[in-house]
Amino acid sequence: MYASRTVLFHTRSGILRPIAIELSLPPTPSGSRKRVYTHGHDATTNWIWKLAKAHACANDAGVHQLVNHWLRTHAAMEPYIIATHRQLSSMHPIFMLLHPHMRYTLEINALARQSLINGGGIIENCFSPGKYSMELSSAAYKSLWRFDMEALPADLIRRGMAIEDPSMPCGVKLVIEDYPYAADSLLVWSTIEDWVKDYVTHYYSDDSSVTSDVELQAWWDEIKNKGHPDKRNEPWWPNLNTKEDLIHILTIMVWTASGQHAAINFGQYPFGGYMPNRPTLMKKVIPQEDEPEYEKFLLNPQYMFLSALPSQLQATQIMAVQDTLSTHSPDEEYLGQVIESHAHWTNDRHIASCFEKFSARLEEIEDIINRRNKNFYLKNRSGAGVPPYELLLPLSGPGVTGRGIPNSISI
Repeated sequence: MYASRTVLFHTRSGILRPIAIELSLPPTPSGSRKRVYTHGHDATTNWIWKLAKAHACANDAGVHQLVNHWLRTHAAMEPYIIATHRQLSSMHPIFMLLHPHMRYTLEINALARQSLINGGGIIENCFSPGKYSMELSSAAYKSLWRFDMEALPADLIRRGMAIEDPSMPCGVKLVIEDYPYAADSLLVWSTIEDWVKDYVTHYYSDDSSVTSDVELQAWWDEIKNKGHPDKRNEPWWPNLNTKEDLIHILTIMVWTASGQHAAINFGQYPFGGYMPNRPTLMKKVIPQEDEPEYEKFLLNPQYMFLSALPSQLQATQIMAVQDTLSTHSPDEEYLGQVIESHAHWTNDRHIASCFEKFSARLEEIEDIINRRNKNFYLKNRSGAGVPPYELLLPLSGPGVTGRGIPNSISI
């Protein structure tokens, strides 16, 4: 398989256009095997450009599934959930805050280990990293994952998609204004942060009440030292000495389980279910002019393209998995909804009032996102043939809707 990197051009209209793709095979004794592909101006080079884009998409699909999806949402939540159940009483206010965001996660992760990311499973058989899938995820955890960078504003800055700006909401300014994921995510992140702040401030009157909470300190100690023993001594772990520390830590956890997972997961079938649009692996390298395969490519480029994609069996398996992952169950519990596990809040008028404010703000966000999707000037989410960006609309009905933010990672 190729290593790939893509150069994109940010146009004056705000659209990102891929203008060059470098595909590299492992070097041989005779030298490097790198080639740069650009958008063609005739039929042959246009077909080659399609193949180059398909290879780049296949690499991206593997990283998406194994790093951004599995590692940074499903796996990342496990140490938080285990420590919460071990160290916090079910009557502890922080347990009650986190309880809706832990629903079904350990169960769905156990099922994934049995039939998705297991050796010889669907991910290894149908995605570009193949038998190295878990190694890729582990390597990303070792070199990339750090708790403080899982905060949305910090992640956007790290990826070069935002700069620090204290005058802006969330303290960041987007480098690309028409970036649907970032623009909508910042609305949800700030709303979660406000809700967590109201909740924590109600139960913790000052910083000393945080440091003196034995259960809470044991909870954070377990997350760092037992949940991440290989990273326990990293300097980037936040302290838990103040109310602000607690608010930031909890906001990261709630965001990871709700908005971040929703944005990564529920568009997989709408965007990737049609295999030629986003192949998960490519079985053939691009033919070169001096190779016998090149003449076959010239005679039937469509066959060459389709034969490089996953087989019909693989495509069917991938579509079935993506359809399942993108489906909301009839008993889904969504961010901002009053549900049975929130019953204790209704006994505290202040907390109930704060949650009503949280729910009302999410309804406002839904209106804002709907207006953005109708704004002709936002060309990455509106216009002829452009699907509206709805992954961070808070509510959804059952099925594959491409929208909705569940409280927890439940699929």
